[in-house]
Amino acid sequence: MSSKARLEVRQAETGDIRRIAALAKRIYEDFAPYTQAELRGQLNNYPQGCFVAILDDKLVGYCASMRIGGDKALRPHTWDEITGNGYGSRHDPNGDWLYGYEMCVDPKVRGTRIGRRMYEERRKLAEQLELKGIVFGGRMPNLKKSWRRVDSPADYLEKVIAGKLHDPVLRFQLANGFEPIGVLAKYLPEDLKSRGNAVHMVWRNPWVDQEASPQARVPRGVENVRVATCQLQARAVSDFDEFMGQIRYFVDVASDYEADFILFPELFTLMLLSAEEEQLSPLESIECLSEYTPRIREALSEMALKYNINIIGGSHPTRMDDGDIHNVAMVCLRDGSIHEQEKIHPTPNEAYWWNIRGGDAVDVIQTDCGPIGVLICYDSEFPELARRLVDEGARIIFVPFCTDSRQGYMRVRYCAQARAIENQCYVVMSGNVGNLPNVANMDIQYAQSCILTPCDFPFARDGIAAEATENVETLTISDVNLADLAWARAEGTVRNLADRRFDLYRIEWEHREGATQAEPSGPPPMHQHGPGGG
Repeated sequence: MSSKARLEVRQAETGDIRRIAALAKRIYEDFAPYTQAELRGQLNNYPQGCFVAILDDKLVGYCASMRIGGDKALRPHTWDEITGNGYGSRHDPNGDWLYGYEMCVDPKVRGTRIGRRMYEERRKLAEQLELKGIVFGGRMPNLKKSWRRVDSPADYLEKVIAGKLHDPVLRFQLANGFEPIGVLAKYLPEDLKSRGNAVHMVWRNPWVDQEASPQARVPRGVENVRVATCQLQARAVSDFDEFMGQIRYFVDVASDYEADFILFPELFTLMLLSAEEEQLSPLESIECLSEYTPRIREALSEMALKYNINIIGGSHPTRMDDGDIHNVAMVCLRDGSIHEQEKIHPTPNEAYWWNIRGGDAVDVIQTDCGPIGVLICYDSEFPELARRLVDEGARIIFVPFCTDSRQGYMRVRYCAQARAIENQCYVVMSGNVGNLPNVANMDIQYAQSCILTPCDFPFARDGIAAEATENVETLTISDVNLADLAWARAEGTVRNLADRRFDLYRIEWEHREGATQAEPSGPPPMHQHGPGGG
């Protein structure tokens, strides 16, 4: 007779994120709990370094770690600085040390040596990769109540080592073979019990030469993803089926070319208005389009499954549960799942004439080709949004846009190229072209869809992997190598992500339910035709 194992320690998966967040919230009563965005970043940036413990089908432990160079790991630092503000985004695939920045165990199971088991997983990983060792900042939870009995945090550490004072966390870490090399002041200010301090702990791998210079290099491997961007011609259609027939054509062609993704433009559904008997006002137009939402979602999802391709459905005006209209990208994956990304920043025209409101969150979407992000047109002009997506692990950002003039297009284009450079990621753009009689929202359109890259040696000379002819309906396809991004971030001529100064600045995202959108600022826009994109 055999029975199922009660305890499993394994690599964390994105499906564990909700349970990890709940565990951290129970444990860290004195700290702000992890957000799901931060946990997505930790798992996406270095999944091999994140582990969970499952006991009787309950998640009872989590630890997170990343690779980093000794020049950063062994010198004074803060938790925010070393982890990229909690996202694990400073992971360096060339790093010769494994840095542990999270370890939490449910107090109810602290007699089952869960923490020790997860430390062992870290140790196995460091040995397997032939890293120099493991580093972390250890808490000193009894420091506050012992403060009058010591001269300093360093004195407290010495007394704990000598057995004159007791600290359960420090004793546990010392018992697991870690040695202190100093105290990290102001490591985690929120840790009041440790008075913001941490012990700089190190385990040195006995199987490697500690004096040897790092030899690891990021392999120039191949991790190809094929992306297609559809530059869509506005044309009159008689009904919904005819419109979807146009979309299906390009999905079919992209699928024949074995593309992994196809991107459609922002507000690509506006041509449905040509089926109306009379020209509608801006508000009537948006109301009319929002009624198509369920049919569009179902049709795109069926296509993604049938043609085995991930479809980023540009954007479509969608009525939300609270009654507001948002500009929403429907991301229909080939596994049958459906995701949505709302436009965060409506343009002045969208807000004033169409009464479109902005969304409240931007997060990566997990796909079979890794995490991706979507920034709808104007959102690409706000650097903070792209940086958040990349911190969460996105390596491709899709930018559907709708612009009526070359000036508007160039605003989006220049900003999209900047996002690719500063975040060392790929950016894919898709726009509408042409015009529609009797549809005021599509008088004229200007686009030159493209697939943009960082600017460094592994990439296209001008940072353009592929580019459509301007104002011509076409499908533009290119392979992008995600492995080149890992190389550029670790060994490139410039390393924008690694070189950020977290000791000086960082982005804080407000997590508020039902956030209230500010009213449009300034005078009414000069023109009511078109979204005034970009």
